[in-house]
Amino acid sequence: MYDVIIVGSGGAGLSAALSAKEKTNKVLVISKTYPTHSQTVQAQGGINCVLDYENDSISNHINDTYKSSKELGNINTIKKMCESAQKTIIWLDKLGVPFSRDNSGKIAQRYFGGTKAKRTCYSSDYTGLKIIHTLYDNCIKNNIEFLNEHTLIDLIINENKYLGINVFNLLSGEVIDLYSKTLIIATGGYGNIYSTHTTNSVSTTGDGLAIAFKHGIKLSNLEFIQFHPTALKGTNTLISESARAEGAFLIDDEGNRFVDELTTRDEVARAIKIKIDNGENVYLDMRHINANIIKEKMPQEQKLIKDIMNLDVHKDLIPIVPAVHYTMGGILTDVSCETSIKDIYACGEVAQNNTHGANRLGGNSLLEIITFGKIAGNNAAEISLKKETNIPNKIEFNVINLILEKKLGKSIYKIKNDLSEAMFNYAGLYRTNNDLKKLHLLIKKFEEEYKNTGIENKSKKYNKNIVDYIELGNLLILSKLVCQSALKRRESRGSHFRKDYKQINKEYQKISTIQNIKERVEYKLEEAL
Repeated sequence: MYDVIIVGSGGAGLSAALSAKEKTNKVLVISKTYPTHSQTVQAQGGINCVLDYENDSISNHINDTYKSSKELGNINTIKKMCESAQKTIIWLDKLGVPFSRDNSGKIAQRYFGGTKAKRTCYSSDYTGLKIIHTLYDNCIKNNIEFLNEHTLIDLIINENKYLGINVFNLLSGEVIDLYSKTLIIATGGYGNIYSTHTTNSVSTTGDGLAIAFKHGIKLSNLEFIQFHPTALKGTNTLISESARAEGAFLIDDEGNRFVDELTTRDEVARAIKIKIDNGENVYLDMRHINANIIKEKMPQEQKLIKDIMNLDVHKDLIPIVPAVHYTMGGILTDVSCETSIKDIYACGEVAQNNTHGANRLGGNSLLEIITFGKIAGNNAAEISLKKETNIPNKIEFNVINLILEKKLGKSIYKIKNDLSEAMFNYAGLYRTNNDLKKLHLLIKKFEEEYKNTGIENKSKKYNKNIVDYIELGNLLILSKLVCQSALKRRESRGSHFRKDYKQINKEYQKISTIQNIKERVEYKLEEAL
């Protein structure tokens, strides 16, 4: 029996683990792959924190975040994050994150979209990677236990009380039960419902959300999907906001700049999409940026552009397209990170704690996952120390055998690609009632195809096809919930833009919630917690 089990080993999960370990030794982290493969690694640009009090203030950070949320964030939760930012940066600095420094030795900062002050701390353009490696190093140093290559299958809940989890061991092909007094879900977002149009890693399949939904845990704001303006055309490779922050332009075929490059991501992405839909190309222009700045602050981006596109940032224009980058919706939590089921917590991109609302500011995601990861770890550990729990009788669970017994129909990979194209075409940057209804019918067809197919490889040991099959089931659940949530919100707000309801409607100035109540999907608009 563990005190705290954490499912997910990105920035939120590892921060939670280190925080929980300060109070108890009985902490276990479950990783579907390995911590160093996590989505956090791909957060290039930086982490927000007010350090320059002459030109910036915490109240500015709070106001910018709330404004970007299109008034769907909760001001108290946002205050909690922004007021904790300096403490969070100091904690990371002490752990060993190699932040870039200015000439005076202070942590360097850059502009990011939606702000008028240099507020984003960075480590070149490897910020997320440096943070995750530092957190993982410290977890190892603190003897935190890991189970890698184990996929979450289900939660063990009896009469609305949390008991444990079932996980699939990829190495052995077996499902095992693990019990704990508290659980932290930190499995990341659901960007892969757009798998062919996303900068997310292939593992970002919304597993925690889909499984939480099955058990009646309340989800929220699923319709808000953030498209990043600058992915390399045809590759889904992210070019961070740091490029525009350091002065890169967005230009069209005529060489004209057509949007403020440092406004919020939703506005920039939509402006680019309009150009592309009109048959034009859009380019990132870095040719005028000093070579030393690129070398010092954007070495990864320069290398990616050279390696993948064979283009020279000093001479060539870089063709880009918007791609799904972040999902604002998630498991609804309060400011303590607790979900609608007692003793189950959620943090990171899997959670909707009313910080980002309808649109996330660049640089706020790393701040949010570390800050609330620590809060979740602390709270889960404290509760576990006061709780007495007995291990229940084992329940036989043969889900893997059921998958292997199924006959092969349509390829699960073809279903996944078809789902992605349908989501992008009908629930992308622009949405309409008719398109969303078409999408709903298509998802039902994909569900039927999924139900009637299996996998070709029938071995149990290290059969990645089994994980892929399970993930596709989760993607289908979330796609339908996103579609239903987008249909219900008859307005345009932040990342959710309806061509048939182009304005913000005050009646919808509430968060959406969606919940499974005895196999019936219940949708509501509620005040932010």
